[in-house]
Amino acid sequence: MLGHSHATSGAFAWSVAAATLPISALVYPVLPTGDAHLGAVEVLLGTFLTAGAALLPDADHPNGTIAHVLGPISYHLCRLISWISGGHRHATHSFAFVIAVAYGTWAGEHWLGRYFTLGLVFFLLALAVRALHLCPAGEGIEAWGTVIILAAAGTFAMDHWITDKPAWLPFAVGLGALAHLAGDCLTDKGCRLFWPFPLRTCVPVIERTGNKVETWILSPLFTLATLAVLWHVFSVNP
Repeated sequence: MLGHSHATSGAFAWSVAAATLPISALVYPVLPTGDAHLGAVEVLLGTFLTAGAALLPDADHPNGTIAHVLGPISYHLCRLISWISGGHRHATHSFAFVIAVAYGTWAGEHWLGRYFTLGLVFFLLALAVRALHLCPAGEGIEAWGTVIILAAAGTFAMDHWITDKPAWLPFAVGLGALAHLAGDCLTDKGCRLFWPFPLRTCVPVIERTGNKVETWILSPLFTLATLAVLWHVFSVNP
């Protein structure tokens, strides 16, 4: 799937989960406190961050959306990850990766504190900006420079709303990565969900990446459904 489709599917997955699941599921393993559900502001913040997290498995793809989000830095980092993980749709497209990024987020929050949280927020926002086409197209400085500016502005704004250790953030990161795997399993190449075992899982609904089913049906549906859920959340919890 294309980066835009992954981002919109991640946003939709988070909005539904945050609006329906009990707080105990969203903040595990942290003990829940306060209301039975997340507030409207947290749901909105999580929507953008999960949209960005839905790009994380493609860190093994030097030509993917994530590789161009921060210019040469992200490109060379993705090349390194691709080499370490065995290429595209191998280690980073597995349940092991989903668990690693979720618990890695939790560990970073608790061991490194607010600087880690804000750094992760910046990176996930940068991914969301790029994938949702909120910046100029291409790989030049006008593209990734705009991404950096918008992500920095978003991080500065979120700094006033987000806590040092948002208990729901590990769930959002893991959910975004999981949504990515689900999307790629809809293509004919599938994913090695149980890496390092060679079995590939696929339900080939999308014949090829970027075809009409994806660009004209799935991605718009994800977007409209996300907006509908957010409208419901804000109407219930204004």
